[in-house]
Amino acid sequence: MENVNKGKVFFVYPPSPVINREDRCQQPTKELLVIPPLPPTDLMYMAAIGEECGYECAIKDYSQGGDFLNELLENTPDYLVANVTVPTFKSDMEYLARAKEILPSLKIIVKGAPFLTYNTNVTYEHPYIDYVIVGEPEYTLKDILSGVPDSEILGICYSDDNHQPVKTGERPFIEDLDSLPLPARHLVDNTVYKRPDNGKVQAVIKVSRGCPYHCFFCLATPVSGLNVRMRSAENIIAEIKECVEKYNIKNFIFWSDIFNIDRNWTINLCKKIIESGLKIVWSSNTRANTMDDEMASWMYKAGCRLCSIGVESGSQMILDNIGKKITLDEIRKTVKILKKNKIKIYNYFVIGLPWETEETVEETIKFAIELDSNFISFYTANPLPGTKYFAYAMMNRLVYGDLDFANSYYEPVVRAHKLSKERIFELHKQAIKRFYLRPKFILKTILGLRSFAEFKNYFVAGLNLLLKK
Repeated sequence: MENVNKGKVFFVYPPSPVINREDRCQQPTKELLVIPPLPPTDLMYMAAIGEECGYECAIKDYSQGGDFLNELLENTPDYLVANVTVPTFKSDMEYLARAKEILPSLKIIVKGAPFLTYNTNVTYEHPYIDYVIVGEPEYTLKDILSGVPDSEILGICYSDDNHQPVKTGERPFIEDLDSLPLPARHLVDNTVYKRPDNGKVQAVIKVSRGCPYHCFFCLATPVSGLNVRMRSAENIIAEIKECVEKYNIKNFIFWSDIFNIDRNWTINLCKKIIESGLKIVWSSNTRANTMDDEMASWMYKAGCRLCSIGVESGSQMILDNIGKKITLDEIRKTVKILKKNKIKIYNYFVIGLPWETEETVEETIKFAIELDSNFISFYTANPLPGTKYFAYAMMNRLVYGDLDFANSYYEPVVRAHKLSKERIFELHKQAIKRFYLRPKFILKTILGLRSFAEFKNYFVAGLNLLLKK
C-alpha cells in the first residue's frame, strides 16, 4: 500500500430492505430460514483495491441500518461506490441523487447487474452518476482511482465534456483470481452476518467465478462469463485462516456460480482444508450431474454440512426448455448421494416459467416432496434484464403493465403462456405450504434440532409461513 493518502472512498449498499446484492442473485432475505443476509463481499474486494491505491476506505451496508446521508456528510468522501440492484434500482438512484445534492464535488461510481444492459444512457439520464462500471469491477475501479484517463479505462460509461454518454471497450474477465487482494473484512462489522439457523457469524468465501451453462433465467454467465475461473486451494485457505484467526469466524458459504464442476479441484480443496487442521463448517452449491459419492465424502470430511441444488422444476419438459441440461433421475441420484454422506440439502425451484401449466406445477410440487430435502425455496420466475428469459418475455409479450421487480422472486413479474401472474402467485404459495406443512417434514425438522436457538428460528420461520398472504 502507498503511504500517501490520496483521499477517501466510501463503498455502500444503499438503504433498502435486506437484500442479497450479489449481481447474479438479487433476492430479499427477510424471514428466510436458510438464505441469510450476505456480507458485502463485493465491496470488500473493491475496498481492498482502494487501499492498495492509497485511499482511506470505508464500507457500510445500509440495509442493516444507519443514516446514509448524515454519515456521508460526516465522512465527506471523494468517491462514493454503490452496488445497485434491479429490485432496488429506483430507490438506490434516488439516494445517490441526494448524495450528489449534498456533496456536489462527490464522484459517484455505480456497479451491479442492471448495468449489464442499461449502461450507455445512465450518465445521460442520471447526470449525478460519474462512472458506470460494466463487468467485473475490481481492476476497473483501480484504473479510475489511479487516474487513468477515462477514455483509456475498459468497462465503464461516463459523460464526455459535451455531456454525451461514452461507453469504452469491454474489460476481459480476471483470469487469475489469486491476483486479487483478500477482501477488506476489517472495514465491516462481521458480527452482523450470521447463520439463520444457529446465530453463528458466517463469512462468504468466493471460490470461483463463471458458469458454462448459461441457463434461461440465470445471470451467472452474463455476469461472470462462460469460463470457470477457480482460485487455488492455497489462496482460499489463506482467506479462511484470516477469518478464523483475526475474526473468530468458523462458518462459511463457499460462494461460486458452480462449485464442483472440476472434480479434481474440489477434492484437492477438501484435502487441503483437512491438512490445514482448520475446523470449519461450510456450505456450497452443486449441479445435479457433477456430484459423486467420493466427492461428497471428501466434502463432508472437510466440513461441508449443506449443499444447494438448482432443481428448478419437476417437469423434464421445462428443464429441457430452459437449457438446464440435467434430468430428473440425475437430481434423484445426487440427492441420494448427499443424504448418504450426511450433507443437508437445500433445493431451489422456480414456478411460473413461460411453459408452466397447472400440470407442471403439480409435477414440481410432487417432485419436491419426493426428494424430501431439508430445506427448499420456491421462487416465482424472475426475468432479470440480461437473461435470456428477459428477451423471451419481451418478444413473446409475456409482460403486461409496468415491469416491477420490487418484490420479485415472491410476486410474479410476468405471466406464463398459459398462466396469469395472479394464478402463478397462488400456485407459488400453495407449493410452499404443501412442502413445509407436511407432518413428516415438521417431525423430521423437530427431531433434527440441536439447540434452543435453532428451535426459536424455525418456530419464527414457520409462523411467518402460516401467516403469509
